[in-house]
Amino acid sequence: MTGVKKPNEKHLMLFSGRAYPALADEVAQLMHVGIVPTRSLNYANSEIYVRFEESVRGCDAYVIQSHAAPVNEWVMEQLIMVDALKRASAKRITVVAPFYPYARQDKKHAGREPISARLIADLYKTAGADRLMSVDLHAAQIQGFFDGPVDHLWALPVLSDYVESKYDTSEMTVVSPDAGRVRLADMWTDKLNCALAIIHKRRDPNVANTVAVHEVVGEVEGRVCLLVDDMIDTAGTICQAAEALMERGAKSVIAAATHPVLSGPAVDRLTASAFEEVIVTNTLPIPDERHFDRLTVLSIAPLIARAITEVFEDGSVTSLFNGQS
Repeated sequence: MTGVKKPNEKHLMLFSGRAYPALADEVAQLMHVGIVPTRSLNYANSEIYVRFEESVRGCDAYVIQSHAAPVNEWVMEQLIMVDALKRASAKRITVVAPFYPYARQDKKHAGREPISARLIADLYKTAGADRLMSVDLHAAQIQGFFDGPVDHLWALPVLSDYVESKYDTSEMTVVSPDAGRVRLADMWTDKLNCALAIIHKRRDPNVANTVAVHEVVGEVEGRVCLLVDDMIDTAGTICQAAEALMERGAKSVIAAATHPVLSGPAVDRLTASAFEEVIVTNTLPIPDERHFDRLTVLSIAPLIARAITEVFEDGSVTSLFNGQS
């Protein structure tokens, strides 16, 4: 139902951008609602036009958009959708961005750099968004960039349930591929009740962008090593980490990551890597030509559907994660 509402009755409506309509459709089916018919097109000069084909006045709107390449086009489309909803008198507008755009630009590493993740939050607010919902933000501080409620969803239950169902966690070590992901790896060890290891990268001072040594801190010999990260982009870091673990006697190596960006050489690298399995969710679309034999894709749609339902019914999103927040 995109539905008929009674006066003063709360009225939920789902909207989908064009980046990944299959995910929005799956969320809609789980919630037993319909996606609002939308006319979206690109003019000859690449400007985007959006018009909703039914009234949205007074609705509680949820605008779902995945930000795969070309990221800028899909960000702009979502902003235009939010603006259209605001001008059409939607009562509350929630941006649902499973993969938050520009999340890796969350702080300044050097002078004269932008903080683009903050800019994105400001753009959503200016367009008319009242609330943001996203999955596994690259940095938790992004929650503070938006002037309003932010629902930070965790894919850990989805990924860990699969890992527990398939692997013997008593012989498993969770591995952080670098120092920046230690907190994430620690959450995994709490969930699986297993050991933790960390890979420390020492860069070659004589060659730019080259890792000279991978130091492994923790017990990995004879263990099933689970490398965890929030995303796999070009897969360079995680494939080098897998090689370092195998060199130090790991029994096998698997990977689990939320966002399958899979840019450039990622598929070739993962196909040629030591990984027994690479486990991701479908926060981003994966074209058929980017699939490979050892790739397992789990659906994030049930989590998003439950979170939207909790928000709409003024329930608790935190309750979905058994105390994690």
